[in-house]
Amino acid sequence: MRRILVSAVALALAAACTTAVAAAADGAAPMSHETTTQLPRNVRPVHYDVSITPQASSLSLAGQVTVTLDVLEATPSITLNAMDMAFPSARLTPDGGKGKALTPKVSVDAQAQTATFAFDKPLQPGRYRLALDYTGKIGTQANGLFAIDYDTQDGRKRALFTQFENSDARRMIPSWDEPSHKATFTLEATVPTGQMAVSNMPATSTQDLGNGTTRVRFAPSPKMSTYLLFLSVGDFERATTQAEGVEVGVVTQRGKIDQARFALDSSADVLREYNDYFGTAYPLPKLDNVASPGGSQFFSAMENWGAIFTFEHTLLLDPSISTQSDKQRVFSVAAHEIAHQWFGDLVTMSWWDDLWLNEGFATWMASRTTQKLHPEWNTQLGAVGSREAAMSRDAVATTHPVVQHVETVEQASQAFDAITYQKGSAVIRMLEGYVGAEAWRDGVRSYMKAHAYGNTVSDDLWRQIQAASGKPMLDIAHDFTLQPGIPMIRVASSACSGGKTTLTLTQGEFTKDRPDKQSLRWRVPVIAQSAGGEPVRTIVEGGSGTLEVPGCGPVVVNAGQSGYYRTLYAPAQFAQLRTGFAKIDAIDQLGVMNDVWALGLAGLQSPSDYLDLVKATPRDADPQIWGDIAGSLHALDEYYDGDAARQARFRRFAIAQLSPMLARVGWDEKAGESDPVKILRTDLIDTLGALGDRNVIEEARRRYASDAMPAGLRKTILAVVARHADAATWDKLRAAAQAEKTPLVKDELYSLLSSVQDAALAEKSLELAMTDEPGATNSAGMIRSVARLHPDLAFDFAMAHREQLDGKVDSTSRSRYYPGLAGGSLDPAMIGKVDAYAKAYVAESSRRAAETAIANIAYRINVRKERLPAVDAWLSKHGG
Repeated sequence: MRRILVSAVALALAAACTTAVAAAADGAAPMSHETTTQLPRNVRPVHYDVSITPQASSLSLAGQVTVTLDVLEATPSITLNAMDMAFPSARLTPDGGKGKALTPKVSVDAQAQTATFAFDKPLQPGRYRLALDYTGKIGTQANGLFAIDYDTQDGRKRALFTQFENSDARRMIPSWDEPSHKATFTLEATVPTGQMAVSNMPATSTQDLGNGTTRVRFAPSPKMSTYLLFLSVGDFERATTQAEGVEVGVVTQRGKIDQARFALDSSADVLREYNDYFGTAYPLPKLDNVASPGGSQFFSAMENWGAIFTFEHTLLLDPSISTQSDKQRVFSVAAHEIAHQWFGDLVTMSWWDDLWLNEGFATWMASRTTQKLHPEWNTQLGAVGSREAAMSRDAVATTHPVVQHVETVEQASQAFDAITYQKGSAVIRMLEGYVGAEAWRDGVRSYMKAHAYGNTVSDDLWRQIQAASGKPMLDIAHDFTLQPGIPMIRVASSACSGGKTTLTLTQGEFTKDRPDKQSLRWRVPVIAQSAGGEPVRTIVEGGSGTLEVPGCGPVVVNAGQSGYYRTLYAPAQFAQLRTGFAKIDAIDQLGVMNDVWALGLAGLQSPSDYLDLVKATPRDADPQIWGDIAGSLHALDEYYDGDAARQARFRRFAIAQLSPMLARVGWDEKAGESDPVKILRTDLIDTLGALGDRNVIEEARRRYASDAMPAGLRKTILAVVARHADAATWDKLRAAAQAEKTPLVKDELYSLLSSVQDAALAEKSLELAMTDEPGATNSAGMIRSVARLHPDLAFDFAMAHREQLDGKVDSTSRSRYYPGLAGGSLDPAMIGKVDAYAKAYVAESSRRAAETAIANIAYRINVRKERLPAVDAWLSKHGG
């Protein structure tokens, strides 16, 4: 039985080591009492000199590290993090070379992921140098130092990369692998001559060793956390540009550099914008973005300081297959990772409890910056979708606060979720709206200056924002980050008199699975606006409030959709909104629809109210509104799976709504059309294909057979063809995948092979995923693709092959990967299966992902049983 967690031994060690630390010899502030640690607090690293010799062919590494460290109180041993390492030699000397060298006894605790160096008598406080020779392993999944094999026109190649967040630097360097243990690093690597090595800082020297290898030495890094260190080695090429004195670069496999030009130009634009916004210039001499073939079940990009890592599918734009959505994702992810160069790298959370300070802020910053630098994309509506992702997770009993308590490595891995990213972003957006954009920015600038190169907790940010704005926002921030859940504002009544509408508001709590839950209390910033009127603001606190809004038309509560809450309108107010739906702003149309969708499926209003809004949506509404409708209708269709007659009736209605929109935008791009229209086209084709629209399926097949697939539609057409593939078509797609030499395209084809509707072919896809053919990092993704249409089949298969599959899933993902396969199930028996998996293979303290999957399966079963009859009745009434 394998569990990916820090052992009880390590937790006991952490509990025992709570003595306050003295100030370091270099004057840096000590760690606070409150900072969680899984290592003793009596030693702190100052600088690492690291020399690495990776052996890619044997997946092994040899290393030497000399750590300059401060002993803060007398101790008989030094304990640090190390994983899958052996130590042929270890030596401790006083800094400066005066004093006798000590040879410690070395003991390794594999379960705790630590190595301890014990001495004959206690070390006295002071500065020392710990020199270690060690050996380690190179993995094939994205943890620690790992290898990626990929095909090219010149044959198969192997490249090396690192991924250390959250707790995997210990796989390559014995280290104090916790965010508060910041230090500087000087790295050198011995690599095959002719290959490029990339790290956080520029190379300062290269030495040909004459034996087919070259030693590359990099400049010392700034003070940073271990998880931000980076190294890659391979047959790469690099392109650069300049932005305000910084060399901005992209690094790709040889021959693909042109596909990273958009990312390069975008990175330079974003860097200029952030230098201005943060008021603190980017402090490193260069900023690279390094592309890797393959993928991960855990992440798509990583913010290593000065050397961002990004998988090719999120950095490169291949002219044969990339879409407008891909282009926007490349920009958005780059903006997210570059935001981390300040929020996360320059200023780092003290412990994983405050991970949202990194991820929530970077998510918000990327959204803000994408809209500012690319207004033609009109991505501001995306904030509503991001908030929906958070609310879906936040509405079940297994949710957690934005600021959460983390004890183990596995819990830290699970903290990278929709609450941390999307809810964190939504709360920031709401608070910025409350204090004002300029005051918010001023507070952020002060925060950066006050805490540069240090570690913080959430209140360090709140205090700076409150001081800059002069507004009492600390209580609101605490309400939304220290307690879980979603406020629900009920519009209990409204009355219009003298050209003004008076609203009566009450505050409850929205949940999907606890209808009788006693509501928590929040201080909720509310903005309301009548169609065409001016917005009015208030704080609903104590559970109720009133608000007077200019105008007598339909009133939107949460106008502009900056608030993190659901709005439930009384029937009369909803009727007004439905009748005047075309008059309200696009972002509010989207917000109202999303609220009605969620409230309807939760049983707080009729689910058919959503269908009324679909009927009320004008054909010329914002393309993103129709894209969202397509997604919701597709999701509702899935609740009918297994009930052919009822599903056929629903599909007739859904196709009748979406087909005219596809006719309007057409299959082929028109000169001058907007980017949102290009994305809507792919959304409509994909959804109509999933709904079984014969016209769309046949047109996709015709274009596939004649190879009439423009790049912007190729992926979408192939997806429709693959979904409805017969055995001959599946074999043809597989042959194309086998022959493909471009990793980005090859990976996409294997994913499509796993998206097939036919159950027998889905089984073939599962068997194929367990072979070496797709590539080591594609197998888990293929099984996850099968799970989207066949969750029960995929989960059962994964359980039957769990030991083998574990090696194909990055370790940071396993405890949530397997439950995630089952999340779309409508079978009550699946609840017991997921529970059995968790009890057998996941530590009791780290079962949140499994418990959430179980909660969502139960919710889906309830929706199917309790909500679909109202939809059926509505369809009968409206001729569906």
